[in-house]
Amino acid sequence: MKAANIFSACLFLLPLASCTQVTDSGRDAVIEQKIEALLSKMTLEEKIGQMNQISSYGNIEDMSGLIKKGEIGSVLNEVDPVRVNALQRVAVEESRLGIPLLMARDVIHGFKTIFPIPLGQAASFDPEVAKDAARIAAIEASSVGIRWTFAPMIDVSRDPRWGRIAESCGEDTYLSSVMGAAMVKGFQGDSLNNPTSIAACAKHFVGYGAAEGGRDYNSTFISERSLRNVYLPPFEAAAKAGAATFMTSFNDNDGVPSTGNKFILRDILRDEWGFDGLVVTDWNSAREMIAHGFAADDKEAAALAVNAGVDMEMVSYTFFKCLPEQVKAGKVKEEVVDEAVRNILRVKFRLGLFDNPYVDEKSPSVMYDESHLAAAKRAAEESAILLKNEGEVLPLKEGVRTVAIVGPMADAPHDQLGTWIFDGEKSHTQTPLSAIKAMYGDRVQVIDEPGLAYSRDKSMAGISKAVSAAQRADVVIAFVGEEAILSGEAHCLADLNLQGAQSELIAALARTGKPLVTVIMAGRQLTIGKEAEASDAVLYSFHPGTMGGPAIADLLFGKAVPSGKTPVTFLQTVGQVPLYYAHNNSGRPASSHFKPLDQVPLEASQTSEGSSSSYMDAGVQPLYPFGYGLSYTTFKYGKPQLSSKKLSSGDVLTVTFTLENTGKYEGTEVAQLYVQDKVASVTRPVKELKRFARVALKPGEKKTVTFELPVSELAFWNIDRVKTVEPGEFALWVAPDSQAGEEVSFQVVD
Repeated sequence: MKAANIFSACLFLLPLASCTQVTDSGRDAVIEQKIEALLSKMTLEEKIGQMNQISSYGNIEDMSGLIKKGEIGSVLNEVDPVRVNALQRVAVEESRLGIPLLMARDVIHGFKTIFPIPLGQAASFDPEVAKDAARIAAIEASSVGIRWTFAPMIDVSRDPRWGRIAESCGEDTYLSSVMGAAMVKGFQGDSLNNPTSIAACAKHFVGYGAAEGGRDYNSTFISERSLRNVYLPPFEAAAKAGAATFMTSFNDNDGVPSTGNKFILRDILRDEWGFDGLVVTDWNSAREMIAHGFAADDKEAAALAVNAGVDMEMVSYTFFKCLPEQVKAGKVKEEVVDEAVRNILRVKFRLGLFDNPYVDEKSPSVMYDESHLAAAKRAAEESAILLKNEGEVLPLKEGVRTVAIVGPMADAPHDQLGTWIFDGEKSHTQTPLSAIKAMYGDRVQVIDEPGLAYSRDKSMAGISKAVSAAQRADVVIAFVGEEAILSGEAHCLADLNLQGAQSELIAALARTGKPLVTVIMAGRQLTIGKEAEASDAVLYSFHPGTMGGPAIADLLFGKAVPSGKTPVTFLQTVGQVPLYYAHNNSGRPASSHFKPLDQVPLEASQTSEGSSSSYMDAGVQPLYPFGYGLSYTTFKYGKPQLSSKKLSSGDVLTVTFTLENTGKYEGTEVAQLYVQDKVASVTRPVKELKRFARVALKPGEKKTVTFELPVSELAFWNIDRVKTVEPGEFALWVAPDSQAGEEVSFQVVD
C-alpha cells in the first residue's frame, strides 16, 4: 500500500487527534526521505537553480530554456493559469529532475475580492476577520496557480509617515502577533497540501517598520533588547502558527542589512525557534547590500546572504551568477547550499506540488463569490472606527430625507481598494455613493456634488457647488481621505494633513450649519484634528476594499453599528512622531496639565511651567489613543476581579469583570486588558496590551467577561538579556482603550 493510502486508511482506524499526529509525523518523515533522495541526484548548478526566483516575462519559450536546465526554482508575478501550467509542464515534464516551480504573487489583502488593508483589519480587533480574509484570498489566488504569497507583513509600525504602515497591523506587538498568526492560518488553511492553500510569508524580518524618519528602506537602530521585546514576537508567533516562509527586510539594523544578518536568520529564526521553512530575500535586497556598503560586489553579496541563512533570492540573480564560483572558491560551503535547497524542496513537498503541480483551467471561477463579498463587507464594517458622534448625528434618523454626498472619496472605486492590489478590479468596487443610492435611495434623496475631483485636487472651483448641495440637504456626508497611491511601498509622507483642498472643503461645509458627517478613507492615520472639530461625526475607514461602500452605508444608516478600534495612535500633529501608547516613562514624565503655547507668560522662568518630557506647542496627548473607538450605544465596565493578588511565575491570572450595554442599540465592544510591570531591571512600558475580546451585547444586557493570562506572558528580556518574569508589583487595567480604565494591582512573588 502506498504511503498516501496508509494515511487515508488511518482516518478510519484512529481517533481524529491521534490520526492527525500520525499523519503529520509520517508525512514529514516521507518528505525528508524524498528530499534527501532528490538532493543526492542534483548537480551544484541545479541546486543553485532552486535558489533562483525570477519575475515572469515574455513568451513561455523565453523562460523555457532556463527551466529545462533546472535553473529556476520559483516564478513571481504570473497569474494566467494557462501560462502557469505551461511553465510547470516544462519544469515537471522536460527538466532532468522534474522539480515543480513555486508560483508566487503579492496577495496582501485579497486577490480579486479586496478586503480592508491590513491596518484596517487590525482595527477590527477580530482575528477571524484576518483569517477569513486570508483564506478567501488563498482560494481565489490558488485557482489561477498561485501557491505562495508575500504576506502577512507584521512589522510593528509606529511612524505614520511610513507608507507601508498601511500593510501592517499597527503599533502594538501583541495585536500584530495575534492578527499575523490568524493571517498565516488563513492563507495556509488546515493543510498546506490542500490545493486551495498558499504558503504564507512572514515579512519583513526584522525591524523594517522602524525605518528612521519614516522613510522607506531607511536604516533602523534597534537594540537587541528592544528587538526581542517589541519587534520579534509577531514573527515568533507567525513561526509557531506554521508560516512556511520568511522574507528578509530591506533595512540594515545597527549597520547590518537583514539579508546578511546571521544573528536573526540563523541564531534566532533557525536555532532558537526551530524554523525549517524557506527564507527568501525581498526584491533585489541581496544585491542592494552593495549600495549599503556591506558587500563589495555581486559575489560577496551572494556569499554573505547564503552564509547568513537566506535560501532563495528574489530576482537579483547574484546567487545564480556567482554562487558556483563562490562554492568552488570555498567562500560558501556546498553543505550550506544543500541546506538551503532542503528548505526550498520541503516547502514544495508540503504544498503537494510534486503530486499536483497543475491548476484546473476549466474549473468554475471562484472570484467574487457571494460568500467572499459577504465576508469582505463584514470585515469593512468591523474595521470602521467611530471617532466622534456629537449630538448622536449617527446613525441617520428617519427624519433625514435629503442627504448631500460630497468629497473626492465618495465615488473613488480604485482608491478605496487601497495599496497592494495588483489583481483588484475597480469595476467590481461598490463605492459609498453607489451603495447609498442602491440601498437607501428609497428612504433618502441623494444630492451628489463631489466638490473636488480627487484627494490632491487644490482647485476651489467645485467647493461652492458642494456648499450649495449642503444647504439643500438635511445632513451632509463628506467623504475625504487619501488616494491609494499615497500609501504603500516607497510612498512616505512628511505631511500627514489632508491633501489638496479637502480641509477647505470641510471648513466650508461646516459653515453651512448643517449636520456634518465626515468619513475618512486612508492608508494611515492622518492628522485630522481641525476637520474632526469642524464635524459633528467622524467615521474612519482605513481603505476598506471592494465592499467598503455597502459597509459604510449600513453603518451610516444604523443597520450596522461601529465597533472598530484604533490600531495606531492618532497624532495631533506630525511633529509628535513617534507617539505610541506603550512607551517607557522618562525620569520626568509629561504632565497632564498642558498649557497652550500662547498662554505661556512672556517672562516665564525656565522652570516655572514645569520641567517634563513634553512639547510646549502640542503636549504629549494624542488626538485619539490606541484602542479607541465609539459605538452608537454605550458600555459600562465593572471593576475587574482577580483570581489572586499574589501569583508565582507558573500561575495563571484570571481576570473577570462585567460589561453592560447601557444604551439603545445592540453593539459589540472590544474590551482590552493592559498590564504594567511597575519596577524592573530595565524600564518597562507604561502599559502593554495582553488580551482583548469582542463582546456583543443587546441593549440592557450584561455579561461577565473572563481573561486568562499566564504569568509567564509577563516575561521580558531583562538587563542581562535573559527572558524572564521578574517578581514585583504589577498594575492592570480592563478598559475600552489604552488611556481608560480603573487600575488594580497584583504581585508576582517568585
